[in-house]
Amino acid sequence: MKRISLELNNELLGMLSRSAQANHVTLEEECLRRLEGGQRRSSYMQALLADLRADDAQRRERAG
Repeated sequence: MKRISLELNNELLGMLSRSAQANHVTLEEECLRRLEGGQRRSSYMQALLADLRADDAQRRERAG
């Protein structure tokens, strides 16, 4: 098992703690999720990505 030590300021620790509570996970699990690239995306980011893909598809249709 790998061991990771993090130095966090109080503000970042507070943000991570609140996020962990909101996601119903431990602080350790929240940190690991973020270090692994955060497989879960926010619904806002998913909607934004869908809009950007749709705009790109329309642009390609007009150009092609």
